[in-house]
Amino acid sequence: MKNKQVIFQDWGLIDYKQAWDRQESLFSDTVKVKLDIRNKELAIAGDENTAHTYDHCVTEETLNYLVFCEHPHVYTLGKSGKPEHLLLDEAGLKAKKASYYPINRGGDITYHGPGQIVSYPILDLDNFFTDIHLYLRTLEEAVILTLADYGLTAGRYPGYTGVWFDADNEKARKICALGVRCSRWVTMHGLAFNVNPDLNYFKNIVPCGIDDKDVTSMQRELGHEVDINEIKKILKHHISVLFNMEMV
Repeated sequence: MKNKQVIFQDWGLIDYKQAWDRQESLFSDTVKVKLDIRNKELAIAGDENTAHTYDHCVTEETLNYLVFCEHPHVYTLGKSGKPEHLLLDEAGLKAKKASYYPINRGGDITYHGPGQIVSYPILDLDNFFTDIHLYLRTLEEAVILTLADYGLTAGRYPGYTGVWFDADNEKARKICALGVRCSRWVTMHGLAFNVNPDLNYFKNIVPCGIDDKDVTSMQRELGHEVDINEIKKILKHHISVLFNMEMV
């Protein structure tokens, strides 16, 4: 099976709202293409006389994107989250130089900041597989494999998304959070992978609504700072292999 082409973009350190708007634009454009293709197919199926008009159009394909970036300090609340899981008021946010956004992804509250790889796959899953649970598990697996390349053994926590260490005991701690939106099998939002972030910022929230588990990073687990650009390369590789992507 031929690998599906995916446009890779690294947006660097970018304001969260600016990145959200760019995501929404790519997402909306992809959904529009899918709807146009569907309408053309329906026209052909409904009137054989129009087939010669549309047969050159239905070969159009949706574009797929994989975005990496980092954000200045920001807290985001998913659709199923509780506002009280943010433990800062407006003055507290200002003191921490952090912003706050309720957004349209799944999941509860999380933190993004420098030293954390945020990945936004804007994918038409019709080009890969139409299974949102498999999609989430595949993103998790890419992070698990990346950690394994550094000698770190991570896994999953039954009943929760994300990537964890020691999920089967009282030392359970989360290193990667996931939250996605999917409409017409087009995805947006994605994962937040803690490489070298300031973990103190997680003390200002109930991370992902879980109040009895710790949050960690590669820096904490390894005992030293890690080259985030190297981690990006490795993570990108594992995502491309697991999804059978050809990065362009």
